[in-house]
Amino acid sequence: MPSSSSLIAFAFICLGMVLTPGPNMIYLVSRSICQGPAAGLVSLGGVALGFVFYMLMSALGITVLVMAVPFAYDALKFAGAAYLLWLAWQAVRPGGRSPFQVRDLPKDSPRKLFMMGLVTNLLNPKAAVLYLSLLPQFVDPALGSVLLQSVVLGASQIAISVTVNAMIALMAGSIALFLAGRPFWMVVQRWLMGTVLAGLAVRMATEAQR
Repeated sequence: MPSSSSLIAFAFICLGMVLTPGPNMIYLVSRSICQGPAAGLVSLGGVALGFVFYMLMSALGITVLVMAVPFAYDALKFAGAAYLLWLAWQAVRPGGRSPFQVRDLPKDSPRKLFMMGLVTNLLNPKAAVLYLSLLPQFVDPALGSVLLQSVVLGASQIAISVTVNAMIALMAGSIALFLAGRPFWMVVQRWLMGTVLAGLAVRMATEAQR
């Protein structure tokens, strides 16, 4: 099992990433606003299945990596920190767009909603980097089974992502209506997420140098 400190730190990173606008959030919010919360939740089911796929593939891959190249974690730490900084910039860059700005989308069947959620997540670079670059550095071979630690961390990420995204899907319409007449709060939301991710990136890079 991963240590409590590693699990908590990983959970905060997952929370910061899920709250940062990306392909998954944009798709779920757009569907919830255009087709209702139920459509957003069906789409979320596909997104969750995509996370399960990433978790299983990464858990097996990390196990092989630890056995073959045990010193690869330093490179992964810096890669993860660099990616978090890039996400922070995407959140605050000039011309950035809030995912809660209304978009017009045609209505789709539940099956298509689910499959689009799955495909969106499988093609989502945030999800790929989270599992391939960020998750491995929270695995400590000295604490036991690398496979078990990877699965526990991955399951935690999935639980956090599904919970937060479900709340966003259910409240997307209300949030969009609130922000529509308050552009200042759209800017606050973007800068808050950018600051959180930048702080996590600095912490990660600092730990990698120890």
